[in-house]
Amino acid sequence: MATTRTAHTVWEGNLLKGAGTVSLDSSGRGSFEVSWPSRAEAANGKTSPEELIAAAHSSCYSMALSHGLDGAGTPPTRLETKADVTFQPGEGITGIHLTVRAEVPGLDAEGFAAAAEDAKKNCPVSQALTGTTITLSAELA
Repeated sequence: MATTRTAHTVWEGNLLKGAGTVSLDSSGRGSFEVSWPSRAEAANGKTSPEELIAAAHSSCYSMALSHGLDGAGTPPTRLETKADVTFQPGEGITGIHLTVRAEVPGLDAEGFAAAAEDAKKNCPVSQALTGTTITLSAELA
């Protein structure tokens, strides 16, 4: 059964001086301010499309890796994944770097590296972002 998740943004003003609010409608977990300066300069307490992509990618990747490890008979006890999404004004998103540190009893570094790469390739968010270079650093704790 397919699911659809919804968010919406209300933006007021032009790009450089305007501002908006993005709301997470499906979960009802909140609304977050967004502006051009928060995207292209310092966050200053506001979010950006890239931060939201980073949240989506880090959580999706963690789910995919957990599922793959469990399916191989080596379920993880802990995964910590960080996604760094780089935005260059005038160019757009120029890359995403995933960093994962994991506790996986009974799995060696080579097996973990293979599982981590497979999750990077097959997580649905990675697949949706195929036009972007995605790199990975993975290590066992």
